[in-house]
Amino acid sequence: MAPAPYLCRDCFKDGAAATLPARCPQCGSPRLIGHDELMSLSIAHIDCDAFYASVEKRDDPTLIDKPVIIGGGVRGVVSTACYIARMSGVRSAMPMFKARRLCPEAIVIKPDMAKYVAVSREIRAAMDSLSPLVQPISIDEAFIDLTGTLRVHKAAPAVVLARFARRIEDEIGVTVSIGLSHNKFLAKMASDLDKPRGFAVIGKAETVEFLASKPITMIYGVGNAMAETLRKDGLTTIGQLQNRPPEDLMRRYGEIGARLARLSRGDDARVVSTMRETKSISTETTFNTDHTDFQTLSKTLFSLCERLSERLKKQNYVGDTVTLKLKTAGFKSRTRAQHLMIPTQLAHTLYETGARLLAREIDGTAFRLLGIAVTGLEPASGVDPVDLIEPHIARKAAAERAVDKVRTRFGRDALVSGRLYRKPEENDKTKESGSDD
Repeated sequence: MAPAPYLCRDCFKDGAAATLPARCPQCGSPRLIGHDELMSLSIAHIDCDAFYASVEKRDDPTLIDKPVIIGGGVRGVVSTACYIARMSGVRSAMPMFKARRLCPEAIVIKPDMAKYVAVSREIRAAMDSLSPLVQPISIDEAFIDLTGTLRVHKAAPAVVLARFARRIEDEIGVTVSIGLSHNKFLAKMASDLDKPRGFAVIGKAETVEFLASKPITMIYGVGNAMAETLRKDGLTTIGQLQNRPPEDLMRRYGEIGARLARLSRGDDARVVSTMRETKSISTETTFNTDHTDFQTLSKTLFSLCERLSERLKKQNYVGDTVTLKLKTAGFKSRTRAQHLMIPTQLAHTLYETGARLLAREIDGTAFRLLGIAVTGLEPASGVDPVDLIEPHIARKAAAERAVDKVRTRFGRDALVSGRLYRKPEENDKTKESGSDD
């Protein structure tokens, strides 16, 4: 067996061996990673480990060995759970009552978004020092392309990333997991393989074999409905997709079939794009009368999402992060964001995402302003890929585009969504504004 490169993630000694040593020959650490392509791959996904909980444990060392849940309220949801709490079955987005039942000894902490954003900016600044090609996809994760940086760092990307992980842990006090591969799809998949404090590699030569045994649901964007459709057709693993001719998948599932064929073999041509944080499109409304109830606020939200969708379509953009903006009667601002696995420009997708964020904020607080924004923009390439994944979403998308055609021909008021229709006496006058940042 030919010697394969290896790297110590603690002292950064590198070498080559036919069999990966149990411990680093220089410092004795067991944290070694070895792979035939370790020193040649350059696309990485960096993901902070249980980010909110890690920040809280950093700031209060008495929490280190305790289960911590970031969230709150009897009717709220879990924002983040530390790995100790996850051992009891607690997961992000789980209702708080269920999380408390699974882990009654957990310490529950209300999210402090201002603090988390500040830490995120520190980590982002450290990423920017590694490469000009950094693409944040949420507050705690990002893609980074280290191609061509060997001369700058005088080290292979794998070494640079190991040093980065150590720097974040030592200087900022949180840990990260790293996935390294030859494209974004596989780098993201790799970062989930060895959490927390992980470093996993998926090489080009092993891609097809590596993916073969994985469930189809590991392909990003394949939701429950599409997975069930594939299951009924006898397809449950990625390897089964690999064995089907691409033309058969296209004939059966249309454009999504072509996408499944590509990703099942690890083909992903997307580049790491810095454009995703440089532009946003938003719209907002200031009420003449403050509102506290979800029904009223959600009707306004739907109207805003329709207008936002129109702007995205007009400018030929899709975006992958939806941000809800609220301002209380006391002029305190709240912003809540949700990353989408697949970029969108569709009003119904924007609304459903924004409505989920809004529902979590309904606690009796009176709001004077409501807004919705999309960031992580990139040029649209026709229809949303999400249209092609979930059949029920595809139907909604087709209906929405039919409405777009009617409005283009006869004007925006030619069709009004039933969700927005109210009797005249129910209408609330609002001041609406929009912005492209």
